Amino acid sequence: MQLKKLGLAVAAAFVAAGAQAADYVYGGDTTGAPTYNRAFSDFSGLSGIGSNVAYDTLAFTVTDSGDYAFLSVASGWDNFLFLYSPSFDPGAALSNGVAGNDDFPNVGVSGFDNVALTAGVSYVLVTTGFGNSDFGDYTNTISGIGNVVAVPEPGTYALMALGLLAVGGLARRQRRAG
Repeated sequence: MQLKKLGLAVAAAFVAAGAQAADYVYGGDTTGAPTYNRAFSDFSGLSGIGSNVAYDTLAFTVTDSGDYAFLSVASGWDNFLFLYSPSFDPGAALSNGVAGNDDFPNVGVSGFDNVALTAGVSYVLVTTGFGNSDFGDYTNTISGIGNVVAVPEPGTYALMALGLLAVGGLARRQRRAG
């Protein structure tokens, strides 16, 4: 009986270990990116120092509800990280804010831990600078119980639709010629 319990415990440990999702890691560059007036980390107002900061976004959902951690590492500039849900509007930076952080734990590293996310809900991670002259390369990591699923931007859908129309047109043209 004890051996059976031990076997079940070991099997449960392997299943739990296998259920751990991989980190979602991606990079980008805010150089020459669109700009906006960023919020304070607690979304209580707009920054006077970051009034025209470049930003980059990642729209995503998660496969499992639970706590997630976010980390952003910048290459030689003072970055700032924000999480919004269900959407981000650069003209309304105080709306839909979930979390924000500047130095985690020091300049050039931003992030936050233990953010409860819900599966299937839309989120937007915004990577930006502390001040107007803060921009450049960055690497972001999202870790948690589930997988992160990046959501293509509307422009990507438009390009895909255009490509499908072009392929359809070529196929139709070949049928008529043949």
